[in-house]
Formats: sequence, C-alpha cells, structure tokens
Amino acid sequence: MSGTSPIAVLGAGAWGTALAIQFARCPRPVRLWARDPDHVREMTNARENARRLPGIDLPEAITPEADLGAALDGVRDVLIAVPSTAFRELVSAVAETASNELRLAWATKGFEPGTGALMEHVAGEILGDSVPLAVLTGPTFAAEVGKGLPTAMTVAGHDVEFIGELADGLHSENFRAYTADDITGAEVGGAVKNVIAIGAGVSDGLGFGANARIALITRGLAEMVRLAEALGGQRETLMGLAGMGDLVLTCTDNQSRNRRFGLALAEGLGIDAARSRVGLVEGATAAREVVRVARQLGVEMPISEQVLAMVDEGLDPKVAAERLMGRTRKTENQGK
Repeated sequence: MSGTSPIAVLGAGAWGTALAIQFARCPRPVRLWARDPDHVREMTNARENARRLPGIDLPEAITPEADLGAALDGVRDVLIAVPSTAFRELVSAVAETASNELRLAWATKGFEPGTGALMEHVAGEILGDSVPLAVLTGPTFAAEVGKGLPTAMTVAGHDVEFIGELADGLHSENFRAYTADDITGAEVGGAVKNVIAIGAGVSDGLGFGANARIALITRGLAEMVRLAEALGGQRETLMGLAGMGDLVLTCTDNQSRNRRFGLALAEGLGIDAARSRVGLVEGATAAREVVRVARQLGVEMPISEQVLAMVDEGLDPKVAAERLMGRTRKTENQGK
C-alpha cells in the first residue's frame, strides 16, 4: 500500500529533496513541502531544486507544495527533513493537521538545542505513544543519493510494519535500506558524528596525518558508543551504518560541511568566518547538547569537549590537540 499512497516530505533542503527523489524512483507519489512559496514555484517550473540540489531532475511523481495542509491532505506517512532547531515547531504543526493514522519519520540529526532531547523524545512528547515513529540515518551525502549512486542507510523504529514499508519504499537497485529497532542508538550516532567530524577536519587541517585521523575516528566512535549506551542505545547499532559508517564518511570526505568547518578553523579562520565559508554546520550546534547531555550522565567525551571549546570559546585548535594528547594514559577498554 505504501508504494501507491503518497508520502509527505517536509523540508526541501538537499537531504529532503534527495530522499523525495529516491522515494519517487521506487516509485511512490511524493509531496515535497517547502516553507518559501517562491522556492516551490521554482521547483515546479524547472523540475529541479536549483537552490539546494542543482543539476538533478525532480521525477514527475514529486509534487512541490508550499501549503502544509495541502501537503498533508490524505497522507498517512510523513518524513521530516529539517534542522533540529525547527523540528519541534514542525512536528507540532503536523500534529494539528495530519490524519489520525499518522506515521512519522525524520531524517533530522542531533539533539534539540536547549533541551538536549533526541528527536524521538520530542516527537513522542507532542504526538503521544500511539503514533509509529522512525528515523532515517546513515552514511549518505544528498548529492550522491540524488544522482542515484550506490548508497546504504538505516531505517530504525519500533513499529516493524512502518519501518519495513519505509525501507521497501527506498530500496532499489542502487539503494539498500536496512531496518533496525534501536532508534536511540541510531539518533546518537547521527548527532555525535558531526561533532567528531569537526575534530577530524581540524586534525587534517593542522597536518597531523593519517595516523591521527584514524585515531580520532576510533576514539570518537568510543565516545559515541558510551553516550548511546548511557541513553539506552545498543552498542551493535553504533558498529553499523548509523554509527561507524556515518562517522567515517563524515570525517573523511570534504562533502561534509562539518569536516570543512574544522579545516577552516585549523586554517586560522574565526568561528563566524568559518561559518560564512561553509554554511550550516550541524556539529557546532550539536556539540553543545552532546557535551551537556554527556556531563549530566557522567559520560566522558574528551574529543567532543575540545570541539565545544573551539566552537564556543574560540580555543586555538593547536591547544585543543595538545589537551587531547596530554591526557593521562588509560587502557583502551577502560571506557573513558
């Protein structure tokens, strides 16, 4: 049934557009909502999202919409693809408009700014326990998904029917969608990897080499696992696409804005100048919440702490590196 019923994708950024294109390929009717009516008119006329994903045609199965009510009319499945700062407001709007049979998924990564809540908790607070929830995450760059290049990702949730239908709706010759039941682990992986990627960019920008890069990624994975487990997530989730896979991708490829932001900091650019060059940097926002939640839970995350110090306090990247290298020796499985 999900293959013929429409899905509403809320958020016409690069990632929302890429996922809309993938659903439409499978094929499934998609209503792609954007807040800006001018943007919607441009997409409708050009059959392309030139602002966010230029050079990639929008399949005919995609209908751009500027009116949220029209996008949700008669739709059961909704996918939110907006930054974490806008997630609560949009879920609240969906709750007021969507059908009683709503099933909600999101491709939003990070903790909610100000509360430190994962998106699953924000959605659950607004929608209650009866609405099936799922997160789409994993090692994916929007441009490559849009172009139809080989990709794999995770669809995590507790409602087996919902995550199975979402995965089926994405799965194709060049796109593999795996299901999992650990939303918390998948969400923590998506949040922490952006923070560690800033550190990886700094390391490479300072010329520390391949040894330092892989050490940072590996110890970053350890931080990710510790935080996920403290929040109730599963270690196995972080060993897969939603954890290690997403972390390695974001730390090693310059399509990652977070990595490029770290490179800019290492170059000597200030925070504002680095943001101006790179654009939206999710890891800079996530660092504050990741560290705050970790401190509340007593989880030690030294790499994330130093990234936060660079982002919030303007700490010199070289000093941050010295602090990490100067830490007391520990056994690798000590958990700190």
